[in-house]
Parts: sequence; structure tokens; C-alpha cells
Amino acid sequence: MKATVVVRPKEGILDPQGEAVEGSLRKLGFDVSRVRVGRVVDIELSAENNDEARGQIERMCTELLANPLIESVEVSLDGS
Repeated sequence: MKATVVVRPKEGILDPQGEAVEGSLRKLGFDVSRVRVGRVVDIELSAENNDEARGQIERMCTELLANPLIESVEVSLDGS
């Protein structure tokens, strides 16, 4: 099974990397109003079903991939 985990700063949390990218895009002439920078983690894992896979991914996020105090997580699963 494959999972894609998107981790990004929560709303209201300072995103200095996003602000730097936004400033650079404006200097290049792009009319952007806001940029948030996060990361994508692609994971291949063994699981009997989507519920088990989601449980494993949630544990991975809590223990390693994200800081739940300042980051939000979106998970999508592909059962192939």
C-alpha cells in the first residue's frame, strides 16, 4: 500500500520559508498573495486494509513526521 503524507505549518503559525519564497516570487514579477511551504512524504507500507494503514501512518506522523503543535497533516492512501 502507498501513502502520501503532506505536512505543512498550521494556520496562524509563522512560515519563514513560505515568506521567503513569496518575496522571491514577487521580485520575479509573480502576483502572489500568500505562499506556505510544507513537505510531502511518500511511504510504501504493508497493511491488511486502509484502517490499519491509516493507523500506522497516524502513528508515524505523531512519533516522527510532524509536530502536531505547529503542523497539520493530510494523508491519502492508494491501496495498490
